[in-house]
Amino acid sequence: MPVFNITGDVDPFLHVSLARGEKIYCESDAMVMMETNLELKGKMTGGIGAALMRTFANGESFFQQHIEAMRGDGDCLLSPTLPGAMRVLEVGTQQYMISDGAFVAATSGVELKVRTQSLGNALFAQSGGFFITETAGSGQLAVSGFGAMSELEVTPGKDVVIDNSHVVCWDNRLQYEISMTTGSSGGFLGNLINSQTSGEGMVLKFSGTGKILVCSRNRAAFLAWTQSKPA
Repeated sequence: MPVFNITGDVDPFLHVSLARGEKIYCESDAMVMMETNLELKGKMTGGIGAALMRTFANGESFFQQHIEAMRGDGDCLLSPTLPGAMRVLEVGTQQYMISDGAFVAATSGVELKVRTQSLGNALFAQSGGFFITETAGSGQLAVSGFGAMSELEVTPGKDVVIDNSHVVCWDNRLQYEISMTTGSSGGFLGNLINSQTSGEGMVLKFSGTGKILVCSRNRAAFLAWTQSKPA
C-alpha cells in the first residue's frame, strides 16, 4: 500500500511513496512534484454522478488527480491549497466525516461517499446543503486545515461546541448538530440576532465518543479581512 508521510515543520508537504502498480488520488492541483516512474491523470472518481455529488457536498473539484506508479516505484510531493497543517488518518476500522476543502489525498482503497444530512443541518451547512462527505473502505487519508491543527477527544458527558469554520473532520460515530449559537433558548430569531452580534457564526455541537480535528484559522474570516484592506 502507498505510504503517506508529512514532511516539513511549517506548511508541510505530503510525501507519498508508491510501489509499482500502486495508485492514489488527490485534490485537483495538489501535485507539486513526482518522479518519472509515476503517471498523472485527471479523472472523475466514481463517475459523473459521484463527482457532481462530491462537488456539491464538499467543495471539491469536479476532476481529481490520480497518480499511479506505472513504470516502477516512485515518490511524489503533494500540497493543499491553503497553508497549514496536515494529518494522515488510518481509514478502515474507523471512518470519518470531512469538512469543506479538507481533503488532500487518499489511497485507492479509500472511497469518499456522499450522504444526506438532516433538514436542520442542511439549512445551516456552509456548503453542500443536504449532502456531506463520509469515508468508506480502508487505507490512508490525508486532510489539511488552515493554520495549525489539533485533535480533540469527545467522551460521554463532555460534549463540545466548535465554530463550524474550524472543523476539519470528525469520527463518524459522533452525533452532531449545527446551530447559530451556543445558547439553548431564544428561538430562531433570537439565536440569529445573537449569532450576528457575538460574531459566533455557525457552530457544531458534538456528543458521544470519538475524535475531532480542528484548525486554528478561519478561511472565510481571513478572506474577508484581506478584501477589507486597501490596495
